[in-house]
Amino acid sequence: MHNKFLYPLIAIVAALSGFYAARIWNDRNSASAISSDTDTQPAAKPPVLTLPEFSLKNRDGVMQSVHSWPGKSLMLNFWATWCAPCRREIPLLMSLQKEHAAEGVQLVGIAVDFREDVLKYADLNKIDYPLLIGEQDGLQAVDAFGIEAVGFPYTVFTDSQGNIVTTHIGELHREQAELILTTVRQINKGELAINQARTQLTAALSDIRKTVSAGE
Repeated sequence: MHNKFLYPLIAIVAALSGFYAARIWNDRNSASAISSDTDTQPAAKPPVLTLPEFSLKNRDGVMQSVHSWPGKSLMLNFWATWCAPCRREIPLLMSLQKEHAAEGVQLVGIAVDFREDVLKYADLNKIDYPLLIGEQDGLQAVDAFGIEAVGFPYTVFTDSQGNIVTTHIGELHREQAELILTTVRQINKGELAINQARTQLTAALSDIRKTVSAGE
């Protein structure tokens, strides 16, 4: 029997750990991440730098691979209906999909939630991008990205070759999304090397977070 209290509990724990998970990802992908106290810290898992393989059921109930959009730059948005920041960012995500589709960007929502709740919410709110849906297998899909803890929403950005450019934990805002998608476009055009892009994004996104925090 499903326990309806499981996912809200996960949300609370994830919210507390999400900030630290974001710092872990950024540190792993920044060329300047090695500091003088590195030797005193536990060894971190190597980052997952390419899109892992996993499959979940789509809206039609058919198992579908996350690799079903070859040649596309993916925005993989992990969310749940009980997650308020997830719900708030959905209108922005739909706008970004429409605005950047011509560049080969494909948004895929990955709902870690009960299937019936997701379908009802998606229909009510006219979510028009592909959805992959799972409960425990949805959580396993999150684990495939190799981070120890994650808060929802959680968004993964890849280039057109399936390389992970960056990830974002927490509600996505337009300034952050446009910066990341501009960087992805530069990678796809060969104007920017992916390792350089990751390092630049780490610094730029950190500056945006500081600005947002200062304004709160």
